[in-house]
Amino acid sequence: MSTAPSLSDPYAWIERAAAVRGRAPFLATPRGETLDYARLHTASSGVAAALAARGVATGDRVLLQIDKSVGAVLLYTGCLQLGAIVVPLNTAYTIAELDHFFRDAEPQLAIVRPQDRELLAPLAAAAGCAHLETLGSDGRGSWPELLAATAGASVVESARSRPALSKDQLAALIYTSGTTGRSKGAMLTRGNLASNAAALADIWRFGPDDVLLHTLPLFHVHGLFAALNTVLAAGASIHLLPKFEASEVIRRLPAATVYMGVPTHYTRLLQEAGLSRAATAHMRLFVSGSAPLLAETHREFAERTGQVILERYGMTETLMNTSNPYEGRRLPGSVGLPLPGVDVRVANPDDDGAGNAVGMLEVRGPNVCAGYWRDPAKSAEAFTGDGFFITGDLGRIDADGYVHIVGRAKDLVISGGYNVYPKEVEAELDALRGVLESAVIGVPHPDLGEGVTAIVVAAAGADLDEGELVAALRARLARYKVPRRILFAAELPRNTMGKVQKAELRRTHRELYARS
Repeated sequence: MSTAPSLSDPYAWIERAAAVRGRAPFLATPRGETLDYARLHTASSGVAAALAARGVATGDRVLLQIDKSVGAVLLYTGCLQLGAIVVPLNTAYTIAELDHFFRDAEPQLAIVRPQDRELLAPLAAAAGCAHLETLGSDGRGSWPELLAATAGASVVESARSRPALSKDQLAALIYTSGTTGRSKGAMLTRGNLASNAAALADIWRFGPDDVLLHTLPLFHVHGLFAALNTVLAAGASIHLLPKFEASEVIRRLPAATVYMGVPTHYTRLLQEAGLSRAATAHMRLFVSGSAPLLAETHREFAERTGQVILERYGMTETLMNTSNPYEGRRLPGSVGLPLPGVDVRVANPDDDGAGNAVGMLEVRGPNVCAGYWRDPAKSAEAFTGDGFFITGDLGRIDADGYVHIVGRAKDLVISGGYNVYPKEVEAELDALRGVLESAVIGVPHPDLGEGVTAIVVAAAGADLDEGELVAALRARLARYKVPRRILFAAELPRNTMGKVQKAELRRTHRELYARS
């Protein structure tokens, strides 16, 4: 029997759970923090009141660059209640990257880590951000002080006077880099979030008795929407860990029923002697996404634990598109079948030489974003005339309807579950003294899925050092974007039109990270 709710607004999940089974557990942390659904509703209302006290109204952006915590979860649910648009950002972003996000999103309020306030205050001021608050992983900062000062306030009257929150109301602005130009903000609506989480709760058989062991970041669609929203949709609960640590995950598996991770998590779990059938006996579901899962990892995990990982496929702009079935064949190397209500097709298919029709994957459904923030030209380019979103991924659909991703257009690199766009890294490399030109590729990596790798051509007379280049990039890029290796070449391979042949580079260096 389906456990997914029929409610079409994401905050309605919380209101229903609070009214029907308010003392049911929602969240617990290793520090002993707990929330039941009644307290979640009350605390979210308090956050909404504090947001309103800082002038945040329906449709305003609230930018968050904070560590994972209970407070971060409540800021998200408080934004949902108020109708504000949450803008979660990776804490690894540099000043140059953040400057663009502040100016583009124009938040009414930004909440950052206490240690970053002085550094980010000029950016917030330049972007016209009215208020800058702080929240630390220990629960301290100016934001908790504001919550205390507004305790007991109610948003009931303001909620009555605000416009009704329809399914088309924007709920989140998630930035996703392009291969050229600045990062774009994918506009996700309340309807996007609600429909996708309800579908996942249904097909993955989530129910109130489920406990999700949560080790994903909250600034990414995987951890915030596929994980947290699915739990809320089902009235289930979460053990919220601050980060992934393989030994800690194994220690806590007996108290959980579901785990969601990226392929890197699974390769690291397999390196732990404690991973066994006994350790996973209480689990009913392991889910993998955000990057391709190697078939070898899929098979080895099944052999060690008796558990078959369920792989799915999603994007920032579309949330989740496909999933291997809960009941039925979970096919290694495939991302499964389209979710209910989601259409996936292969555009302009060409035979790949093995009898498979390969082409650009296009997606249509209630999960697909409303376009890119303040960028109508890019929004128009992203959709076909009949409403399909052009994913940029190359794939095929087999005779049984399973979707297989065989490559990515525009040479996107996915490393450890994070998207890395070569053009951005190349621009920073080419700006360094002594670098004539560079090419950035993804090379198979046993731990990360793909390792970001750069091939650099030195300018005449320059004496370049790999370590010095890496150090320079760490000051200019988020850590996950920095190449794990920088190799040197006399020239880059090009076709007759002068285009760098990255496929050739990938073939040449495909064994670079192979384990001996």
